[in-house]
Amino acid sequence: MRETTTVDQAKATGRGKLRIDARLLVVFLFSCVGLFIFGKISSEVMEGDTMALDRHIIEALRNPANLAIPIGPPWLLTVMRDITALGGWTVRTLLTLLVVGFLVIARYRAMALFVVLAIGGGEILNNVLKGLFDRARPDIVSHLVDVHSTSFPSGHAMNAAIVYLTLGAMLARTQARRAVRIYILSVAIALALVIGASRVYLGVHWPSDVLAGWAAGASWALLMSLVAQRLQRRHTLEGATQA
Repeated sequence: MRETTTVDQAKATGRGKLRIDARLLVVFLFSCVGLFIFGKISSEVMEGDTMALDRHIIEALRNPANLAIPIGPPWLLTVMRDITALGGWTVRTLLTLLVVGFLVIARYRAMALFVVLAIGGGEILNNVLKGLFDRARPDIVSHLVDVHSTSFPSGHAMNAAIVYLTLGAMLARTQARRAVRIYILSVAIALALVIGASRVYLGVHWPSDVLAGWAAGASWALLMSLVAQRLQRRHTLEGATQA
């Protein structure tokens, strides 16, 4: 009887490891897809092949009679400005500090440090990419919010993906219930998408800037998720049942 129980436990452990390894492989493949998309968009941007579509989309979001006026009711502009602020440096930093504080209080100290390093590394990567490509902001419509940096990739889109997806993934890892994890990640993805879209509506980014930002940011967040999973399996990083 004891032998049978031991064999069953070994089989269950083996199946569990296979499921974990399969999930790691899927995450890795998605991160590779994101990097490929970023590389493809970057190549097209450098060759100027995206300009016609970029211009068409931005102009489609403005009043044909006056390109200084965005389409939609007046309140939509206020909403878009509020949404885009969620991807700004101040909100991102404040949110990161709040989540890190929660993790420290909940005794997930290693995870708190990992979050700081993951998000800080992503911020540095975005600045490096902006300096590397040095693309000018759209000049065919008026900017509806103040901007000062270069355009490619979109800092709001990329950093929103990095911050919200990373924080969402790390918070989800502290939850044992699957429904809670799905909800957290769904909210994180939705926020990253609407923040990026708001940049095009406000005329401060070409659509290709935002797509590249999403791809790069999501890839970074996925790679950080892979690292976190590996650290959790080595018990270096706390998991849902470790506090």
